[in-house]
Amino acid sequence: MFMSDSVSAPAPAPVTVLLVEDDEVIRRSVAMVLERYGYRVLVAADGLTGLELFREGRHDLVLLDVMLPSLDGIGLCRRIRETATDPILMMSARGDALDVVSGLEAGADDYVVKPVDTAVLVARIRSLLRRAAFVSPAPEPAGPAGQAGPLLFGDLSLDPAALEVRRGGERIALAPTELRLLLQFAAHPGIVLDRQTLLREVWDYGWEGDTRVVDLCVQRLRKKIGAERVETVRGFGYKWKR
Repeated sequence: MFMSDSVSAPAPAPVTVLLVEDDEVIRRSVAMVLERYGYRVLVAADGLTGLELFREGRHDLVLLDVMLPSLDGIGLCRRIRETATDPILMMSARGDALDVVSGLEAGADDYVVKPVDTAVLVARIRSLLRRAAFVSPAPEPAGPAGQAGPLLFGDLSLDPAALEVRRGGERIALAPTELRLLLQFAAHPGIVLDRQTLLREVWDYGWEGDTRVVDLCVQRLRKKIGAERVETVRGFGYKWKR
């Protein structure tokens, strides 16, 4: 009897989604949908429990409702952003403008409207996960030895290979969407990028998306790298200053 020399590669670990939703019916239905698509789902029924679960282990993506007991989704999003850059997808009932804006300002990467359409939810999750594991679109100029080096913009240093951003020598923690947005700007210095182009290239939307996510992500990015670096071109979009 002969045994094969080949050893099968271990199956990749499933993507883990932390779902924080107080409505039991929605929580169960969303968890079932995600598990059907192969995701591993951890659930919490309130904000504080969600925060505890987040701190206890590693998660690939956080999916949370805006209205939560004990700690609402906005507060939970802010607490997560204090220490982590994990992708965050917010769920908002009726697409209420205040909820959406507050969630995005708190650090959420994107949002979906409840009741959640299964196809849209899964597409948004996949898009966020791709953003978190993307290949840099920015140019990588060769250094003296022919090695790719960081891009320098005054006191701002951007290393596309290491995905590191430093300002005045201090490392800046950017969420995946913020980092990808910065790389998109740096790849097109002096060129006006309209919001729909940014939605397509950064948010990976294959359809018309809400341009509020662009404006609010630009605001968050400006606070971290300097407001003067990204110029608003009224009626068109944004331009990275050379």
